[in-house]
Amino acid sequence: MKKNKILIGILVSFFMVTCLQNNPLNAETTEQKEASALYLRIDGNISPAEKDLLNRAIQKAETQGFTFLLLGIDTPGGLGKSMRNMVKSVLNAKIPVISWVGPKGARAASAGVFLVASSTIASMSPQTNIGSASPVKMGDKKMSETMSKKIKNDFLGLIRGLAESKDRNVDWYEKAVEEAANITASEAAKQNVIDLLADSPRDLMSKLASGGVKWQGKKIQFSGESIQIEKFEPGLRHSFLSWLLHPQIAYFLLLGGLAGLFFELSNPGSIFPGAFGGLCLLLGLYAMSILPTNVAGLLLIALSLILFLLELAITSFGLLALGGIFGLFMGSIILFRFEYGLMQLSLQSIVPAVLAVALVIALGTYLVTKAQIKPQSTGAQGMLGLRGTIIDWREDRGKAKIRGEIWNVRSSQQLSPGTNVEVTDIKGLNLTVEPISQDEDNF
Repeated sequence: MKKNKILIGILVSFFMVTCLQNNPLNAETTEQKEASALYLRIDGNISPAEKDLLNRAIQKAETQGFTFLLLGIDTPGGLGKSMRNMVKSVLNAKIPVISWVGPKGARAASAGVFLVASSTIASMSPQTNIGSASPVKMGDKKMSETMSKKIKNDFLGLIRGLAESKDRNVDWYEKAVEEAANITASEAAKQNVIDLLADSPRDLMSKLASGGVKWQGKKIQFSGESIQIEKFEPGLRHSFLSWLLHPQIAYFLLLGGLAGLFFELSNPGSIFPGAFGGLCLLLGLYAMSILPTNVAGLLLIALSLILFLLELAITSFGLLALGGIFGLFMGSIILFRFEYGLMQLSLQSIVPAVLAVALVIALGTYLVTKAQIKPQSTGAQGMLGLRGTIIDWREDRGKAKIRGEIWNVRSSQQLSPGTNVEVTDIKGLNLTVEPISQDEDNF
């Protein structure tokens, strides 16, 4: 009996020790007195430029020994593909990634919701909002019911997995995608959509210091007063790419390039329109290669340029030009294919742009037509009526200085050096001249 009690006691002790070791509340604690955070601002639309920016910030934070990467978010959303890549980067980062929606008045909408959901710690500043993550197509274009359901279910699966892994309010995140739900920062904190409220990045890190940050089974503790926060500077490259990869900017560059090339081809020697147009066209095509572009739209726009050029060579009474304008308009309508969060081109942007290109085409055509109907003033015809002086004469022919050049001349009259003459005809390189009367010469 005594042996049984001893055996039972040993088993109970072993069971209690095992439970304590597996209890997540007793996770290993990493004491870290000196901590640092790299602060990255993500403002504006989510695009490949922001994806590249985040990757560079994560790489710097990891290689230079930062404790945390802190994301300051204020975005209306953006491209779904770029957002997915950014979420993967956050989830696979070797250090905790902390998100903060701020300052006051900022928002984490659409793709921004997924960035908040994927972060290790999610926080917001008072008087900010989060939500409206439904995958709708902007630009007055509707997608089929089947396609809408497929895209919505795809993003529902993603947001559900992110919220579950961070132990946040799964039901609300699903509503943000399915019903475009949107709530304020205080409501988000009450409903466990985010972890806490903070007025600033410094305030956020101070609040986190009191309880530490759980990360991969450990708890990172640090001093809120001594933590160093360094701002990540995007640089000129990021600013330029963010501007270039906006769909409307890329579209305007493409049309500007086509208009410049047309003007140069229709009026050779203009130089500036050709150089400027070529630069715009290359930048526009580079942006199109990154943005989700329909090849059919690009081909229609290219065909419109060909029709405009044919208008100069073929008498179509404007029919080719009208066909080019129609092709340009239709190509602009279908230029970008659907992707979650992509700002589509609206008619308010397309119509003025097409009209502006049509005006450039009309101006180029007018200049070409004017040059074709203008009487020839160069070459052989340009010599008629010019005056000069005989410098040498033998029998019925000699040499005369006309327009600063020495020409072989002939005349039906006997002339002498110094006689002023006028060109009346030209045959090859020989000019026919007649003397100018003294009265006419004096006049």
